[in-house]
Amino acid sequence: MNLLSRTAQKFRDFRHFTRRVWALSAPYFRSEDKWRARGLLAAIVLLNLGAVYMLVLLNEWNRVFYDALQNKDAAVFWTQLARFTYLAFAFIIIAVYRFYLTQLLEVRWRAWMTAHYLQRWLSDHAFYKMELARFSGADHANGTPDNPDQRIQEDINLFTTYSISLSMGLLNAVVTLVSFVGILWSLSGAFAFSFNGSSYSIPGFMVWMAVLYCVAGSIITHYIGRPQIKLNFQQQQVEADFRHHMVRVREYSESIALDKGEAVERAQLDTRFSAVLANYLKLIKKQKNLVWFTNFFGQAAVVFPFIVAAPRFFSGAIQLGELMQIASAFGRVQDSLSWLVDNYSSLAAWRATTDRLTSFEDNIRALAQQGRAQSAINLVANKARPLAADTLAVNDLSLKLPTGATLLSGVSLQAGPGESILLKGPSGSGKSTLFRALAGIWPFSTGQTHLPADAMFIPQRPYFPDGSLRNALAYPQPAAQYDDAALRQALIDALLPQLTGRLDDEDAWSQKLSGGEQQRLAIARVLLKKPRWIFADEATSALDETAEKTLYDKLLASVRSAQGSLVSIAHRPTVAAFHGKLWELEKLPEGAPALYQVRETPHDAVGAKA
Repeated sequence: MNLLSRTAQKFRDFRHFTRRVWALSAPYFRSEDKWRARGLLAAIVLLNLGAVYMLVLLNEWNRVFYDALQNKDAAVFWTQLARFTYLAFAFIIIAVYRFYLTQLLEVRWRAWMTAHYLQRWLSDHAFYKMELARFSGADHANGTPDNPDQRIQEDINLFTTYSISLSMGLLNAVVTLVSFVGILWSLSGAFAFSFNGSSYSIPGFMVWMAVLYCVAGSIITHYIGRPQIKLNFQQQQVEADFRHHMVRVREYSESIALDKGEAVERAQLDTRFSAVLANYLKLIKKQKNLVWFTNFFGQAAVVFPFIVAAPRFFSGAIQLGELMQIASAFGRVQDSLSWLVDNYSSLAAWRATTDRLTSFEDNIRALAQQGRAQSAINLVANKARPLAADTLAVNDLSLKLPTGATLLSGVSLQAGPGESILLKGPSGSGKSTLFRALAGIWPFSTGQTHLPADAMFIPQRPYFPDGSLRNALAYPQPAAQYDDAALRQALIDALLPQLTGRLDDEDAWSQKLSGGEQQRLAIARVLLKKPRWIFADEATSALDETAEKTLYDKLLASVRSAQGSLVSIAHRPTVAAFHGKLWELEKLPEGAPALYQVRETPHDAVGAKA
């Protein structure tokens, strides 16, 4: 690829990146908070313009003040000192409110983006589908983002902070350049020289020297600092992986302690932290190279204008005040043109953060499009085959694993109120996956499913939010919907009378309670809400047979009183006694279109099969 082609490709990449940044930034300034956001942004811009105007006044003050010193003019000296007082005071007021309003805009923008992405992440089971793809090993193939929690918590914060600070810094640099380049042009005079018998004159010589100095510095900075973009991206990823594993150790502390797995977890954490350190060392080495150059560049810029303007000062063409004004104006122009040099590390971090957020945005958008397409298919299917709200129906359902293997194919099942069904099969045959498809959360499925309107699922691993016991019991509804008597009765019915006095206790219930207590609390949640249909996935696997019988009797009584049904997954033969129909998953021979098939056993044969 020649130089022209590479330049064109870089320009196309830049335009593509700019569009992606705009797609991330624009929604907030078009949102319900748009007028406040635009007002804050306009105020910040005006304050930045005011700050530049104050710098122009201070630059002019430099000339008058230093001329008074050179001329030993005490009256002008004290007058200018008084003038400096109110100029400095005005500059301080502008600086303070510019900082305050900038921070306020960053906070409001971050709050809006966080709420926006949390809502989208938690809609249409996007959070579940991302984790499913990630832990199935399919994330590298479809671009599933790692650690969405870190992207929402940290990347949004960095994106808003860097976007505002860098954009306002760039605006400041442009306005400062426009304001001071004319001053520097008029002060620097022409540079006259002779060459080959001819005389030449370069007007605005100091301006051209500043441009040449900064363009060269920017090009060198780009090539020195470019590797930081990729390293910053990787640093955020390995930091998030390290933090995520520590959270898992905390969540599974009891299991790890029982298995005496501390050494393994320490090794895993050491491995992840080694990746953090290794990448960070690479990053700081690249940053060190950039710091070498930027410090050299900055220090040279201090004396550069004096070196260039010194001949005119010593010849008497300009006075000390003009020399100081030239140096000040050159410094402002040079600072403006050196914006890329001074902010390259921040730009690299911002680019990495933006790339992570845009990939997260792309994934959420793709999942939303898939969800809308699937909803449209189900809507058409339901219109074509209307069913009663209290009927469970599956028609031509096919389930695939994330790896692409077909688990079930062409499954058609139906059940109505008053039936109790046991779903049985070998471990790993897809019983829980079939439940996920019935619930509408399994993304690798085709066909039609119709779930009864009033249904609840009891998963193998029930979730309880940290907080009060009443909130854990009522989840996901607000606990205020249920009075204390109903909450306590549900705990008693679920064989948890010892917890009735702890409704307002706050704890991490998923870690505080034993496995059996967690299962009983999940059943208490169902008994509290009394749904018509209950889908129980190994809901009593951690209980003894006596407790299991008691709780299944209560579950059956609950659905019968509501004229509903109970569908269970279980391996224990004792559970079969509570069901009148069996759906059994049987393994198919190799070469079949699926791994398993579902066979329905007549009502009177369930006991024999068990």
